[in-house]
Amino acid sequence: MKYVYENAKIKSRLILCDTLEKDVELLRDRTLYKFIWITEGEVELLINYEPFTFHAGEIVSLSYLHCMRLGKVNGSYRAMLFNNRFYHIIDHDSEVLCNGLLFNGSQNVISFHANEEDAMKLNRLVDVFLEEMTFHDSMQDEMLRIILKRTIILCCRLARGKHGVYSQRCARFEIMRKFYSLVDEHFREKKQVQEYADMLNKSPKTLANILSYYHRPPAIKVIHNRIIAEAERLLYYTSKSSKEISLMLGFDEHALFSRFFKNMTGMNTSEFRKQSRSLMRA
Repeated sequence: MKYVYENAKIKSRLILCDTLEKDVELLRDRTLYKFIWITEGEVELLINYEPFTFHAGEIVSLSYLHCMRLGKVNGSYRAMLFNNRFYHIIDHDSEVLCNGLLFNGSQNVISFHANEEDAMKLNRLVDVFLEEMTFHDSMQDEMLRIILKRTIILCCRLARGKHGVYSQRCARFEIMRKFYSLVDEHFREKKQVQEYADMLNKSPKTLANILSYYHRPPAIKVIHNRIIAEAERLLYYTSKSSKEISLMLGFDEHALFSRFFKNMTGMNTSEFRKQSRSLMRA
């Protein structure tokens, strides 16, 4: 199954499929946000070169920054994919509150569980999507956008429920979400916890306590992980040199970046580029 909606004028895309492992073109598209819902059995995903196994009822949300391919599929799944041209996450964040929660550029993989009732809701959204794909009129674009928006909101509720957050505007949770969003936006030029605490009008200690409460890594680890995730993405997807990448990531000295990368990954940039490309071809 593969259903694709495209608006060629603005290059927007929304896709629903269940055979993503066979679709090289989609897997190579570096503009797509992804929801992967495991409906039966288990599915192995290789995310940022690390294998994860997900089971029936689990949903994984990935940003366009995550490098992903499918491994063993011992069951079934549904994948919904879209790009920013179809639904711009940051511009619509006040509507769905998902930036930094469902989607961020860190190495942290976001997953949550859909119970039987939630699965029924998701299946209804899929049914409406399939029905809407039969209409080719001026309202189709907006109708499909509404379906995607409802999917995102449902997934946000499930992700918040996983953390025990049932109030839509829980202050502590919003600070954590905002922190991840700020790191995504500013990691190239801001690399100190104090800088992010200042933008949040909080002390570094308060930020640390909030992250600890939600069992998230320390703030400095989140910042470093985001830098490394971007470095790995550039090494895998581009032919840019290590020196060029270090400048793009805001390092004044290439040697400093090289030490940082080696300390974080256990290998130098050349070793990583060779190993990651070998893994993704396997």
